[in-house]
Amino acid sequence: MDKRVPPLEQLRRRIAGEVVSLFNDRSRGEAPVIRRPAESWFGPDSVTWGVHGDVTAMMVGGVASLLLQMLHPKVLAGVWDHSNFRADMHGRLRRTARFIATTTYAAESDAQAAIARVRAIHAKVSGTLPDGTPYVADDPRLLAWVHVTETWSFLAASLRYGRKRLSAAEQDRYFAEMARVGHALGADPVPTDRRGAEALIATMRPELRVDERTREVSRLVLEQRPKNPLAQPAQALVMQAGVDLLPGWARSMQGLGGGTTLGAPLVRAGTLGVARTLRWAFG
Repeated sequence: MDKRVPPLEQLRRRIAGEVVSLFNDRSRGEAPVIRRPAESWFGPDSVTWGVHGDVTAMMVGGVASLLLQMLHPKVLAGVWDHSNFRADMHGRLRRTARFIATTTYAAESDAQAAIARVRAIHAKVSGTLPDGTPYVADDPRLLAWVHVTETWSFLAASLRYGRKRLSAAEQDRYFAEMARVGHALGADPVPTDRRGAEALIATMRPELRVDERTREVSRLVLEQRPKNPLAQPAQALVMQAGVDLLPGWARSMQGLGGGTTLGAPLVRAGTLGVARTLRWAFG
């Protein structure tokens, strides 16, 4: 480290560098997605740009959304049967984060290419549940479940840990904006406001199940260890904040009890501290 750089600036750069490496596989030449204000699907005046721009809220929302998504047995089966998540859970989460960054901030052509890649993968994924029920990954209803749990979780995390307070109208606008991604992926139905999102989640709750495979995925998500041991306390907070963000019924289904290892107030206070630190690190 250059000794001419003040220690505080060195720390800021180090934290920012660790986060960048978390979301970009440097061994594959990945770099952060470049923002294209004039060419992107949404643009800097959108609610989506603001919600997706807060690193901590997106990490917390990502954990919660994955735990929710895996409650649907057909979504779980697609992941269980057709991915290497057991050996590369971090890689799966990183690819999801990159997809979100690309569809949010990159040029429209890049967003459409990312959508096309995902749809091509989904078209090849099919199988049967342990009880013999068939499934296909490009089932519009399954895609709707993935979409709605993701958008609901990101918004919920933003409301709790984000930089800006969002009005009810802005919250509805977020779902309306993100409907573009849902439709492009082939999801149906796609909610366009918060009430519609919560209604869709409620409608699909009778289809949700938990078994040993669900618990295994949850364990792999929540027990991940960062490459840098110094990041472990912050990551542990993010994981517990993701559990805390879940609706009570989902925590109960997952066997995660009424909350987290730490009390919810401590988890939320600690995660807010992480959020403030990362905002400072990224200026």
